[in-house]
Amino acid sequence: MSRSGYSDDCDNWDMIRWRGAVASAIRGRRGQAMLRELLAALDALPEKQLAAGSMTTADGQFCTLGALGRSRELDMGQVNPRDRRAVADMFGCAEALAAEIMYLNDEWVSESKCVEVEIFGPVRPYYPEYGRHRRLMSVPNENVCEERWWHMRDWVAQNIAD
Repeated sequence: MSRSGYSDDCDNWDMIRWRGAVASAIRGRRGQAMLRELLAALDALPEKQLAAGSMTTADGQFCTLGALGRSRELDMGQVNPRDRRAVADMFGCAEALAAEIMYLNDEWVSESKCVEVEIFGPVRPYYPEYGRHRRLMSVPNENVCEERWWHMRDWVAQNIAD
């Protein structure tokens, strides 16, 4: 399970109620104020990169909520990043909104990417090559931190009401 607390073992009505809670938290006055402040915090980061899994890393990178904590000058070391209720209380938002932001930050952008490679020499006529000299392979994504920043910035900007 991720630090957002999301899991796959919930029934349909639980999911419907949770998505409603997220939508309500985003539309609410506190949620909109937080999203506006979050957009400014993301734009104020010196390096347009976001980390995953914790509020701040040893390298000085922040997650999305960590960037907001940095702009508010909060001591983020005192809260467990896996306790979404404590994180929501620290930022003054609904638990559903904090969990959604952590989920999108940590799990939406992939740490790897698929590339097509060409195999030189003879290949097997059966599994896994089936006689093909081209194959898809998963390699680490070097730009994951920048892509995460762009994704989160776009998500925050799209959810701010005019």
